[in-house]
Amino acid sequence: MQAPLGIQNEKRFPVALCPLPDKLPVMKGIILAGGAGSRLFPLTLVASKQLQPVYDKPMVYYPLTTLIEGGIREFCLISTPQDLPRFWQLLRDGSQWGLSIEYREQARPEGIAQAFRIADTFIGQDAVTLILGDNVFYGGDSFQRAFADFQTGAVIFGYHVHDPERYGVVEFDAEGKAISIEEKPKQPKSNYAVPGLYIYDNDVVGIARDLNPSARGELEITDVNVEYLRRGGLRVYRLGRGFAWLDAGTSSSLHEASAYVQTIEKRQGIKIGCPEEAAFRQGFLQLPQLEELAARMPQCEYRAYLEREVIAEAKRAV
Repeated sequence: MQAPLGIQNEKRFPVALCPLPDKLPVMKGIILAGGAGSRLFPLTLVASKQLQPVYDKPMVYYPLTTLIEGGIREFCLISTPQDLPRFWQLLRDGSQWGLSIEYREQARPEGIAQAFRIADTFIGQDAVTLILGDNVFYGGDSFQRAFADFQTGAVIFGYHVHDPERYGVVEFDAEGKAISIEEKPKQPKSNYAVPGLYIYDNDVVGIARDLNPSARGELEITDVNVEYLRRGGLRVYRLGRGFAWLDAGTSSSLHEASAYVQTIEKRQGIKIGCPEEAAFRQGFLQLPQLEELAARMPQCEYRAYLEREVIAEAKRAV
């Protein structure tokens, strides 16, 4: 596939910045969509893991929508050299949703914290949130409150699981304060795993730059969180029972995520992971722009949802 103009020389796609408000957002968003995708072989022979369908949408729509719902408007997507053109084909520069999306190349996966080294010039002097491209979240307003309340330090989340040894695990004291974090421990000190969404102040750039690779040869996000914990700047929000976190990184979990999304959407008559709706509800798109977006889509269930539910509801409210 021919890469868009500029990718060979600049290691990024040229981005036409969309109009943003006079007061720019103080937090930027990174979507990490790289990796080899070996757990989804042979599906990933033809498309990136994060471009696989989760029910009726590409997987990357879900983390993108999660951050839009949190008020994030400036994005950097990190992926492999061979997959970046496909993401560009899907998402473009983001201006159709009132966003700006830049792209960075991950030549070789070296751990989640590598994202802050790759995207350091994108982050600049701002705070940043990082979300993993294969994580699907649904339910509650914990993330939105965390984004709205964030001022400094770091914020991560704790989610109760039955197999914590597969994840980074956070331990709490009797008062509910985080006291330790371990990466994939053989004997977990709690059942609270750390899902793939993290919020940091600008110190994360320096912390990531100074990290040494772990025994696995990776720049561990757990080591970033441990450093913030050591500094006394880490807060952990525990996600309640009504919240769903799905890691769609294996064939089985991809199927489970699709079945979950289908069940919720058919039962409630809504769509999960719809960037057009999220951008409209955040005020990034006006109603005429949303109508134009829908009108350009082929006749399909996705277009019908936008027209019959989102657009019609907005018109009734006028």
